[in-house]
Amino acid sequence: MKPQTPLDIALAHNMTKLEYKKVVDILKREPNYTEIGIIAAMWSEHCSYKSSSKYLRGFPTVAPWVIQGPGENAGVVDIGDGYAVVFKMESHNHPSFIEPYQGAATGVGGIMRDVFTMGARPIASMNLIQFAHIDEDTKTAKLHRRLLRGVVDGIGGYGNCMGVPTIGGSVGFESCYAGNNLVNAFNLGLVKKDEIFLGVAKGVGNPVIYVGSKTGRDGLGGAVMSSSSFEVGNECLRPTVQVGDPFTEKLLLEACLELFQKDYIIGIQDMGAAGLTSSSFEMAGRSGSGMKLYIDKVPARETNMTTYDFMLSESQERMLICAKKGYEQKVIDIFHKWQLDAVDIGEVTSTGDMELYFENKKVANIPIQPLSEESPILDRPVSKPKYLDNIKQISMIKNLSLQAIFDSLLSTPEVLDKSWIYEQFDSMVQTNTIKHPGSLDSSVVRIKQTNKAISMSVKCNTRFCYIDPKLGAIAAVMAAGADVAMSGATPLAITDCLNFGNPNNPEVMWQFKKACEGIKEACKKLNTPVVSGNVSLNNETDSIGIYPTTAIATVGLLEDQNKVLSSVFQGQNNYIYMIGDTYSEFGGSLYLKEIEGQIAGTHPKIDLNKELKLWNIVINANKKNLLMCAKNIGVGGLAISLGKMCAISNIGCEIDVALEGELDIFSESLSRAIVEVVPNKVAQLDELLLQSGLTYICIGKTGGTTFSINGLYKNLHKIRERYFNNFKKIIEQDI
Repeated sequence: MKPQTPLDIALAHNMTKLEYKKVVDILKREPNYTEIGIIAAMWSEHCSYKSSSKYLRGFPTVAPWVIQGPGENAGVVDIGDGYAVVFKMESHNHPSFIEPYQGAATGVGGIMRDVFTMGARPIASMNLIQFAHIDEDTKTAKLHRRLLRGVVDGIGGYGNCMGVPTIGGSVGFESCYAGNNLVNAFNLGLVKKDEIFLGVAKGVGNPVIYVGSKTGRDGLGGAVMSSSSFEVGNECLRPTVQVGDPFTEKLLLEACLELFQKDYIIGIQDMGAAGLTSSSFEMAGRSGSGMKLYIDKVPARETNMTTYDFMLSESQERMLICAKKGYEQKVIDIFHKWQLDAVDIGEVTSTGDMELYFENKKVANIPIQPLSEESPILDRPVSKPKYLDNIKQISMIKNLSLQAIFDSLLSTPEVLDKSWIYEQFDSMVQTNTIKHPGSLDSSVVRIKQTNKAISMSVKCNTRFCYIDPKLGAIAAVMAAGADVAMSGATPLAITDCLNFGNPNNPEVMWQFKKACEGIKEACKKLNTPVVSGNVSLNNETDSIGIYPTTAIATVGLLEDQNKVLSSVFQGQNNYIYMIGDTYSEFGGSLYLKEIEGQIAGTHPKIDLNKELKLWNIVINANKKNLLMCAKNIGVGGLAISLGKMCAISNIGCEIDVALEGELDIFSESLSRAIVEVVPNKVAQLDELLLQSGLTYICIGKTGGTTFSINGLYKNLHKIRERYFNNFKKIIEQDI
């Protein structure tokens, strides 16, 4: 057998010939096996963003309340009273398809480490997950019921053990996710403004300390795997999925938080994708330093491990610390107290190189800045997808009654109550949750140290993104922000998770480009800067890619935690207002998908000025104590939004509203809200709405045991029975 050349090895690590040539030019020699593995991981799509970074430039990232924007482990936003919130969202898509429990669990663990490595205690988690249809009698549906059960088990298993509440999320079902389910994990933590830590390593001679779990071979090659598309038979990639241990992470969290109270360290970094490689290179690279690491000192839980194994393992629950010289033992003692490994494995240098030693021999020497600064930035071809040429053509020919349409839409897994999911999550641990899963729109936690509360929501209408990637991205920013505003909170900032197909496909890169343009436009106008985020490409199996999935999580602030606004009806005989304009807009709608069997049409109109006015009117009305509840009108339109409000509150309503067409109660026009007001506050609300310049109308009243809208009558008991019970029947049918 012909011996492999360094180029052969590089190609096997998914490097291109051009990239390999650049490596040789940087090193001025051919790299060895370990160096190839390290550079391939750092230059992988997952770590370097080589296809996407071009389009991420120009995101609005600054505001008076933004303390730390993109570029660190997570974003940081000032909430006043000496406190800040730290938050980020990341994907764990490929691992969760290969091994759903561990893939989802380690996604939760990884995003928590990104937050607490900044000095923050995690106080809330959310997730956005996407699967193929699960309510069919097909092999794919059976697979995705299993995947969903595994993912939910993994999210709950890790989050519950960590003592961090999972307070909300979003679940969607489309056929495009048959080969790539999505798991996007969000976490938010609380920190004092003057106790924020960054991932830097500087100061010649300062020690580099490894802390946490021992290193094994699990997750080996994970970053490279996550930078590739799937093919049939990818189950062989199971060894690249990391194995998590939430009990160890809980110890690591508490040890880190204790450490942060001391003046012992310069910086700290989570070992995420590419493990010790990414953490060491990023810490030294941010400060222009060099680093020496003695790899044989790294704690191992497997025998005969090589430098390659140690540097590229993605074993979980590990951190890298740059300590102040002379404080090594004090740092180590804290982690030993928490029964964790802690070893001095190296030091900061002034060389600018990463020097790796194993058993007293130098086994790798890589210049750090060139590796970062000359990492590939690709200008991939873009072309408008051909499917968009005919996407606007829709036919609405089904002649069903309003009752039949309502029953059909309410029965879809997308709409049904997901208590089967969220009841497996501990949402009340830490006793801060004010607005919990299942209560619609955003979720809210109080900040005990202050009178404030934090509202958060994660959203993406993938059908909107499919028919118009730019407007769909704008709509995602609008929807997540509107959810937050409906709780009475002022949206402050977003984190994103951009899930797309194969970047080698010019049509995918066109979708990505347009989505980024949409985020930039929406965030600038709505004054919600991007403070962190993640890109996940290559979500494709056998050349079938997912819909553009521009997941947006918005975080907002309520100055008074006693004024959290509900999203469901609160009383009998109150007036119901609809704010905003309704048009006959069915592009990308649930109606068009479920009733007409199409995902097509023209995206609903976008008006960011109206959207901002809508947020402000609800926020201001809530401050004046004028509202009993507020709900963003979303999937399924006015009828489904009202139906869910009635089901959860167990309060009926009688609605009579003049619309252009009979079906418009299912239209998904944007920038609309439902609000509830008691009779003696109507005049004040009318005055406020009149000043806003927005369209508004009183459409009915709450009360009774019937849901009624424009001649559609449904018994509330039957709506509740279907809404609360059917999802469990669907997901458990194979058990």
